[in-house]
Amino acid sequence: MANFHLEIVSMDGQKFDDEVERVSLRTITGDLAIMAHHINYCTAVGMGTAKVIMKDGSERKAACIGGMLSMMDNHCRLIPTTFEWSEEIDVDRAERAKERAEKKIQDEKLSEEQRLRNQAKALSCAYPFTNSRKKTAAYKNTIL
Repeated sequence: MANFHLEIVSMDGQKFDDEVERVSLRTITGDLAIMAHHINYCTAVGMGTAKVIMKDGSERKAACIGGMLSMMDNHCRLIPTTFEWSEEIDVDRAERAKERAEKKIQDEKLSEEQRLRNQAKALSCAYPFTNSRKKTAAYKNTIL
């Protein structure tokens, strides 16, 4: 198969810079796969598991949330808000983050308004990201 250049740069720095066969991920309008010679394209990234098929045919997966993806002249740039390769994900840390969010929701000292705000924040941020990270981390033990 034909390859193209993929560059992944998050706020934590450069995560990847090499030739690949395919990249697929969730955008705000649905799932997308990019292959060599794809039409020039730009989209906002959603939340889910990004899959990168390397030039040797192997696959790497990552938890990917937010940001932008562009494909211009056979050069793809992924600039996510958050990006963690499956082998980098600390499942225990993800569980602790979920527990902290749940504890904030249950804090009896909070006003009803603050409790609702914390619950909304946890449901929109902590829970989906924790679940996405745990799901992606499960792939690191899968033989491809």
